Amino acid sequence: MESTFSSPAEVALQREAGVPGLRTPSADLDRIYELERIVGFVRHLKCQRVALQFPDQLLGDARAVAARLEEITGSKMFILGDTAYGSCCVDVLGAEQAGAQALVHFGPACLSPPARPLPVTFIFGQRFVALELCAKAFEAQNPDPTAPVVLLSEPACAHALEALATLLRPKYQDLLVSSPALHLLAESSSPEPEPLECFGRHFPLAPGRRLEEYGAFYVGGSEATTDLDPDLSRLLLGWAPGRPFSSCCPDTGQIQDESTRAGRLRARRRYLVEKAKDARVVGLLVGTLGVARHREALAHLQNLTRAAGKRSYVLALGRPTPAKLANFPEMDVFVLLACPLGALAPHSSGNFFRPILTPCELEAACNPAWPPPGLAPHLTHYADLLPGSPFHVPLPPPESELWETPDVSLISGELRPPPSRKSSDDPGCSALTPRPPLQLAESSPAASFLNSRSWQGLEPRLGQTPVKEAVSGRRGIAIAYENEGSS
Repeated sequence: MESTFSSPAEVALQREAGVPGLRTPSADLDRIYELERIVGFVRHLKCQRVALQFPDQLLGDARAVAARLEEITGSKMFILGDTAYGSCCVDVLGAEQAGAQALVHFGPACLSPPARPLPVTFIFGQRFVALELCAKAFEAQNPDPTAPVVLLSEPACAHALEALATLLRPKYQDLLVSSPALHLLAESSSPEPEPLECFGRHFPLAPGRRLEEYGAFYVGGSEATTDLDPDLSRLLLGWAPGRPFSSCCPDTGQIQDESTRAGRLRARRRYLVEKAKDARVVGLLVGTLGVARHREALAHLQNLTRAAGKRSYVLALGRPTPAKLANFPEMDVFVLLACPLGALAPHSSGNFFRPILTPCELEAACNPAWPPPGLAPHLTHYADLLPGSPFHVPLPPPESELWETPDVSLISGELRPPPSRKSSDDPGCSALTPRPPLQLAESSPAASFLNSRSWQGLEPRLGQTPVKEAVSGRRGIAIAYENEGSS
């Protein structure tokens, strides 16, 4: 029972912080971690205190990198590891606690704008890319030289996309190269129009062109693992259905058609939307405190569930694990409010007691006006749901006929009732309403769940027990009270 709902005590003493991986030789630190660019960043801002954020797999090199930077710049370096949520997000809270004036983020990044302004530079690393093999794979996958195709990559391979495009442009006429969407604190003003920003990338589209017209060629991944990277999952979910999407291993040039996996991801999303429609109690998991507009998104999700007649509870548990979430069996589904990569990461695990959804799936389940006409419904970032985004769809008014449209569950086959309307003065926070004499009236799904339990807690038994004077209790600690023998 202990291992099912919580971790044994000895596990906390035996747990390792993470797999640090192989340490990089000292002679290669400058090249792999781009120390010259970091030194220029620190000297340009004249920072005296700089935070270095490493993911778990790079912590083995953290001390050597920090020592080398301190020696060159003379600034104090602070190592940030074991972030409360995901290592892909900029840990602005940890940097503030260290009094850092700037932050250097190493490894994969979601490139979500931070909640607080802080100078940040990203070091993705430079993974080797076999350009000739990737070019041959591209030609084999795209025989039509006039077909529009976008070059995509994982962050560590972004440095090689322009070189790959140089090899392909003599033959292919409509080739688009994406680049990481870096959010700089102070961007230079330019008369040129800003490129389209989507999926954490910039797409320099020509006037009158749309991203939905393009196929995709993704450079990244590995043949050694079958796990789907969250960054690739984000692209497969959001890319226009029906457009070709293929991935290429940068080491071997092995190509794979991703249309099948994209179809499975979209089918799972439709299943999760149905689960959210059937749910009566929703657990809102706070999965980030450092990404911009997370408070506004949490309020939006609470208003969304309230309008759909569902009860929601906000849970701040850090990184979600099966053991943590199993302590809340009242929840029908969980919704993880996190960056796009963090929200998609738990989907690969099938050990969770209840399904974990993204905010976009909850929006599709609770907003009867969704999806917006003419826009792609497969979104991955909660910021796309908020006012100011072209994908934002306001909730219909309470008297709208959309709320009364008959709907049948595709999971249970039952007719879903329309959402129950609450009065405007309902605080929406009381789970049980007292009713004399000493009975409880069910006023929420959580109360109904409590009533179905075989054990509902200690019974007060008011008026049924004799009144006694207070007496002195036991003294000491639990393993050896004073009135117990030495045995």
